[in-house]
Amino acid sequence: MKFCFLSSYAHLALNPASDRVSGGAELQVALLARELVRRGHEVVVIGGDIGQPDGTVFEGVRTRNGGCFQTGGLLDTLRAIPRVLSIVREEQPDFLLILGWTTWLYVLHRARVSRARLVFICGLDTEVNGEFRRENPIRGAFFEAGVRGSDIRFAMSGYQAEQFQKQGLDCGMYRNLILPRAQPCAAPKSVDLLWVARCQPIKRPHLFLDLAARLPEARCRMICPREDVSLWESVAARAKGMTNVEFIERVPYREIQAQYDDARVFVNTSTFEGWPNSYIQAGLGGAALLSLDVNSDGLFERFAPGIFAAGDFESFVSGASRLLADPAAFEQARCGCERFVAELHDNARNVDAFMAGLK
Repeated sequence: MKFCFLSSYAHLALNPASDRVSGGAELQVALLARELVRRGHEVVVIGGDIGQPDGTVFEGVRTRNGGCFQTGGLLDTLRAIPRVLSIVREEQPDFLLILGWTTWLYVLHRARVSRARLVFICGLDTEVNGEFRRENPIRGAFFEAGVRGSDIRFAMSGYQAEQFQKQGLDCGMYRNLILPRAQPCAAPKSVDLLWVARCQPIKRPHLFLDLAARLPEARCRMICPREDVSLWESVAARAKGMTNVEFIERVPYREIQAQYDDARVFVNTSTFEGWPNSYIQAGLGGAALLSLDVNSDGLFERFAPGIFAAGDFESFVSGASRLLADPAAFEQARCGCERFVAELHDNARNVDAFMAGLK
């Protein structure tokens, strides 16, 4: 079979020479593309134009330059439509896949320039519970029409599957794939609290700095790639004025696992997630979890990987203090985090489930 992914920056996650930062969705596209190639399928990734040549192959995955569709600008998107559709028409895949919200889902649904079945993999809870459309009425309406028009849909969690069901839409289950460790984790845990996310309002980076301010003895590290410029500037300025916070703008994804290896506790301050890649990387790195609002599928009750504050900031602060001060509590959480990764994120089993879902 032939698969074609449309993804802004997944080609960067495939390129071993790239030092650009890739997000969780792009990493998942890259990992799934590589697994499909290993199973003997043909895979093409249509990526956004950052000056890369067209047709470069990484680990058997062929990449195509789709133009400047990744900028978010309306004019860039309109200009890229003919180019992207031309590539799809030329490639004639069996499956055309998109992970996460984008109005391109609607464009591909309406255009139907190939025989391909359109596949949507849900990334965030907000994509299926109506929150995205409430915040982005026009783009959200087009996106939701694309979701309904997709031939095949996948959820990343039971909650997302329930939301699909409420809308009368069927779906399969996609469990995040993992990037296998190159070597055992042997970091000295020199960081107490680690925060990693793109600088977006939904990630609420200032709340991590609020936590660091309440725990001045904690060694805190913040990896915060620039996205929302004004928010990033305010976060960077504040972090650099705090003596217990090390602020890093970006780390290439091939080096990011070492950051989780070095941390005792991974901190999540997002309002919504889907199934966070960061939780998986924390488990691979022997870290515990501390979450203010995100508890995907009751993860904290099922595996006890750390502390879930249920939206209460004081519980969030006291939870951090406990994980750092109580060795027994930390060890229990660390083991729970490792256990959920081992039980839920076996690549071979999850790719089998994905292939079954395509049928």
